[in-house]
Amino acid sequence: QVHLVESGGGLVQPGESLRLSCAASGSLVVINSMGWYRQAPGKERELVASMSSLGSTTYADSVKGRFTISRDNAKNTVYLQMNSLKPEDTAVYYCHYTKLLGSRDYWGLGTQVTVSS
Repeated sequence: QVHLVESGGGLVQPGESLRLSCAASGSLVVINSMGWYRQAPGKERELVASMSSLGSTTYADSVKGRFTISRDNAKNTVYLQMNSLKPEDTAVYYCHYTKLLGSRDYWGLGTQVTVSS
């Protein structure tokens, strides 16, 4: 089992920044991918950004140039630096973990990000 705990969400105004953190614990493996999905009211959950333990990254087109994903493998932690936030970024952000040599997905409980004037 893998447990994920997110932190860093909150309420900000458009143009401001937030940094999300997700710490993984439990039955971890070296070859993995961690990242962030989000789900806004009335919409399906979508990938925001992900990063493998080998360094490869993936970003949603809507956040490229604004968000940056990073990892501290020694701490089993992934971060999402969110700059130039827009109201359309408002969603619950979920940390995600998968073992690349398996097929099981693990999810955090989510952290709310609200961007509003």
